[in-house]
Amino acid sequence: MIIENFEHHQYAHCESGVTVNLLRYYGIELSEPMIFGIGAGMFFGHLPFVKVNGVPGTTFRIWPGYIFKRVSNQLGVKIKVENFKTPEKATQALDEVLASKRPAGMMASVYYLNYLPPAFRFHFNAHNLIAFGKEGDEYLISDPVMENVAKVSSEDLAKARFAKGFPEPNGRMYYPVQAPKTVDLTKPIWSGINQTCFFMLTPPVPFFGVKGIKFLGKKIKQYPAKLDPRRSALYVGNIIRMQEEIGTGGAGFRFLYAAFLQEAGKKFGNDELLHLSEEMTTIGDQWRNFAYSAARTCKARSGELHSYDELGDMLIDISGKEKDFFEKLKKVAKGRK
Repeated sequence: MIIENFEHHQYAHCESGVTVNLLRYYGIELSEPMIFGIGAGMFFGHLPFVKVNGVPGTTFRIWPGYIFKRVSNQLGVKIKVENFKTPEKATQALDEVLASKRPAGMMASVYYLNYLPPAFRFHFNAHNLIAFGKEGDEYLISDPVMENVAKVSSEDLAKARFAKGFPEPNGRMYYPVQAPKTVDLTKPIWSGINQTCFFMLTPPVPFFGVKGIKFLGKKIKQYPAKLDPRRSALYVGNIIRMQEEIGTGGAGFRFLYAAFLQEAGKKFGNDELLHLSEEMTTIGDQWRNFAYSAARTCKARSGELHSYDELGDMLIDISGKEKDFFEKLKKVAKGRK
């Protein structure tokens, strides 16, 4: 049972990559940056009261499932999203969808996906992938972060789909059921830009958006006084992991968004979007420099105050740069013709 005309392609980020591959199957050809931008995928949040693997959670992406739902809605694609109470019902439903020749997107924990390198297999439950066939007891998997198609046993896939922890996948499965023959990207692009500006500039609490970046910067400066050297390094190390190893994180998402603005700028003949694309690339470089400096601090494990002060200042500076960037982008979107 294999969906023969499904094509696997590798991308930078799991959910935007899954969305690209699913929509292509239905004849909608869009780049990953365009999907990411229309889907308002760029976000930031630091939740000190939500522990992930025993340390405060940091996210550089919008919540799981949002990109696929938003892009589908903006493009007029009808979709079905399901959660399940038991692995047995989830497996049965997946088999039925595959039998109907529909590739199915799923949310899963990377810990149980044995085709991934061991270094990437830890308890992270918001990974996205596609099943597009089944051979015996193994599913054919299109994981957009992998170069080639993979296989996983039904037992391991069930474990991945029902892993415990935050967030719980609950067997989530999603797929298009009907797609338009043609799409007009003008409204979806500007809508995605406005939504991203809203997420980054006007969050209701200080843990999200540009305020959240500044909030985390201040927290990092306090680590040596409130935590022992080992704990301080662990907290910073988790920020790096979420930034550099899960999806495309801080710098990567900025580069992806810059590519979206460049593509939109060329489509509309808008020089302001092209200029802002370059500016976002520069901000991405700052995020990469932060990750490099943070890694050096973690390896030193000395808990030196000035090192954590420097890291905090770097994030506070990035926060200011992103605030200025999104205010300019919001103004461009508001003044468009």
